[in-house]
This record gives sequence, C-alpha cells and structure tokens, in this order.
Amino acid sequence: METSFLTFFLISLVKVIVVVVILLLSVAYTVLLERKLVGRIQNRWGPSRVGPFGLLQPLVDGAKLFLKEDLMPEAVHRPLYILAPVIALSCALLSIAMVPFGADVRWHGVDLFQISDVGIGLLIILGITSVGVYGIALSGWSSNNKYSLLGALRASAQVISYELALGLALIGVVLRAGSLSLRDIVNVQATHGLISWNFFGGFQFVAFFIYLMAAYAETNRSPFDLPEAESELTAGYHTEYSSMKFAMFFMAEYANMITVGCVATLLFFGGWTSPFGNLIPAVGGPIVQALLPVFWFVVKVFGFLFLYIWVRGTLPRFRYDQLMGFGWKFLVPVAIANIVVTSLWMGLRVPMQ
Repeated sequence: METSFLTFFLISLVKVIVVVVILLLSVAYTVLLERKLVGRIQNRWGPSRVGPFGLLQPLVDGAKLFLKEDLMPEAVHRPLYILAPVIALSCALLSIAMVPFGADVRWHGVDLFQISDVGIGLLIILGITSVGVYGIALSGWSSNNKYSLLGALRASAQVISYELALGLALIGVVLRAGSLSLRDIVNVQATHGLISWNFFGGFQFVAFFIYLMAAYAETNRSPFDLPEAESELTAGYHTEYSSMKFAMFFMAEYANMITVGCVATLLFFGGWTSPFGNLIPAVGGPIVQALLPVFWFVVKVFGFLFLYIWVRGTLPRFRYDQLMGFGWKFLVPVAIANIVVTSLWMGLRVPMQ
C-alpha cells in the first residue's frame, strides 16, 4: 500500500511540474504571439531582433521584469499589497489542474493527461476563477491610489456581472452531458466528430458566443479591458506594482486566457477528440495514439487564443455603461432563453428514444 501511494505521489508530482512549466512557457509565448499578430494587423513586424524571428524575446522580457527594482510605495497596506498578485496568479495556475489534455491514458493506475479528475471539475474551475477577482480587488484597495481603486471597483463589478452570463451559458452543455465532469462532457461529443460537438451537433452555438463574450470580460481583455484602461486609469489596479509583482498580474491574465481557451475547447469543440470522429481509423503505435489527442487539443486552444488576439487588434474599447448594459440587458436574457430552448429540445427528444 505504501509503495502504491509513493508511486501515485511521484507520478502526480511529475505531472504538476510538467503542466506548470508548460503553462508558464505557454504564457510567455502567448505574449510573443500577441505582439507578432497585433504587429501584423497594424502593418509592422513585431519583435524580431532577439533570437531567430524574435523567439527569445519572452525570455528577455521575463529576465528584465525579474531584475527590475521592486518598488514599494510608502502608504500601501503592505500585507495585502504583497498578497494580491499571489492570489491572482495562484488562482490562474490552480484552474489548469482540472483540465484534461488528452484521452484517459493510465500508467500505474494514474491518469497521465489530467492532474486531478474530479466529478465536479467544471464547478471547481468556475469557483477558482471567481476567487481570482479578490487579487484584483485587494490590489486596488491596498495600493492607496485612486486610479488603482477605480480599476479594482470596475473589475469587481465586471466579473460579477459577466460571471452570471458565463455560468448560465454553460447550463445547456451540462444538461446535454448530464454531468459536471469535464471528461464526461467530452465523451458525449466524441462519437461522430464535428457533428457531435456541442457547438454544431449540440446546437449550443448561442451558448458559445455568450461564453466567448463573457470570457473576454472575465479576463479583462479588449474590448472589455475597462479595469486597466490606460487612457482613463493610467494602468488601473496594477498602477503601483513593479518588477515581479507586476509580472505576476501579467502572467495571471495570460494564464486565464489559456484556461478559458481550454474550457471552451472541452465544452464546445470536443476537447481532445478528432474533428473526423471515427471516419479515420487509428494509426501508429500506442505512443502516437496517446499523443494525437493532445495535438488536437492544442490546435483548438491555439485557435481560441488566435481569436482572442484578433479581437484585441480590431475592436475598440467599450464605454463602461455599454459594458454593464451589454452584460445585464443582453447576455443574461439570451443565456436564460438558451437554457429554456435546450431544456425543451431535450424534453421533446426523450419520449422518442
């Protein structure tokens, strides 16, 4: 018994280290991807000097932030000022623990492509992301800066408002799967490829667009980046932060983007399943068959991140009254209507089965 526990602990520890390292590298290179894509949208090159094609730019940026002087304003509330970026980054990193990256491949009884397989994984992700706003709220209050406080208040109101629409948008998916387990939700979509995915065959495309717009607001990304609107609030809630504390907020934002992309992939686009379903027979040995689902998962998440960046490069920022009105007056009613229609559709299908 002791040996099996030791094996479980060692495999789990390796999984955690690998996933955290890959996530942090993904954060760094998502920043580079954004700078490159926005540069192309604006008819310029983006980073191109450090390393081939600018590929070493994220490493240089990280070293620069790490080596910068860590300034501490005199009038801040020190414990909360230090704790706020830790909360923001911790919640961003914790969420990824629930995400399954590939098919259920086990070694010594341990799932290799998911850190923690919990039956209510979707609920836990929503809970962890909700706690993340405390980091933003505390940073604004503890900084003793009016711009930071305004940014934190905007962020709190924005997250609470759009979290409701986001949660309601996912109910249709949960109804169709009959489970809050992310693996169960993907397995429901795994039969016939594209036509089994919730976005297409599940008729949850309305729910996806609600989720998409709410996710932009949840992660404070353009066109909903009001909490850190540079033209109005200097830098919003992280105005008084520097060095690695600022970098932790920065990393948390991009880690949340990746998590949102992972969840969207799992809930609406079949997760790690192939878009061709069972039409193409399995090829290659067991290693290829284990890694191919991971490839499909990464491609889908990359597509979602590309869309994130594309929207930032093309759409202007909302006014704050437009932001709040859009969430409460449009997204929430449409999300409720989607639940009603999905429930009716499923209720009418049951007697026919």
